[in-house]
Amino acid sequence: MEAWYHYVLLIGMGFVVGFINTVAGGGSLIALPVLIFLGLPPSVANGTNRVAIVIQTALATAGFKSKQVSTFPFNLYLGISGLLGAIIGAYIAVDIHGETFNKILAIVMMLVVFIIVFKPKIRLETLHERITGKYLWIGIISFFFFGIYGGFINAGLGFIMILFLHFVNRMTLVRANATKVAVVFLYTLSALLVFALNDKVNWKIGLILAIGNGSGAWLASRVSVDKGDGFIKSFLVIMVSIMAIKLWFFDL
Repeated sequence: MEAWYHYVLLIGMGFVVGFINTVAGGGSLIALPVLIFLGLPPSVANGTNRVAIVIQTALATAGFKSKQVSTFPFNLYLGISGLLGAIIGAYIAVDIHGETFNKILAIVMMLVVFIIVFKPKIRLETLHERITGKYLWIGIISFFFFGIYGGFINAGLGFIMILFLHFVNRMTLVRANATKVAVVFLYTLSALLVFALNDKVNWKIGLILAIGNGSGAWLASRVSVDKGDGFIKSFLVIMVSIMAIKLWFFDL
């Protein structure tokens, strides 16, 4: 990567990806092909993308907190569980391509759209969070497995996490988003360490990408709080549909 415009491309693409990842998810389905296009082997692209995700989620968490949206210590419990799972997922990360994998993930994405559009309406004024007792343990166990997938590739996981937190833990979409980014920050740290120890990270490219990711994430965290659940729901439907079409008809 020598041309100056490659750096501009990385930062610009990173900004878009950081915004998408924070409001919904699926940004890695954009970032990974670009990194591979710029000459990185798939495994190195996968590891390098984690540098940007760590910065992105750290700034997104700070952005939500600046708007007084925080789910601590619930997010910490889920994050530690996801962190342990991500270590496993990162170690088994091998081939991130495959037509069958893409089509299965596309079906999952379309199921997400169906749930978002046709889900029973939950009135926000009667929404009582369930983040203790058995629902805490359900979350901890579920996020361990989310962490395995997150450590493996992470692409598209944000959609699933938001819906899980919304329906199982009865969080508003805004608070689910705030929880998601904090959890992803924690488990991505462990995945990044595994990739780094196996020499699968290009730090220069990762840090340049992180400039864009972090900027987009900071803006998205504050916009999503101001706009509320309706904005997030609309954004989710659009992004999940786009990602499903991309996965079905095109390689990752």
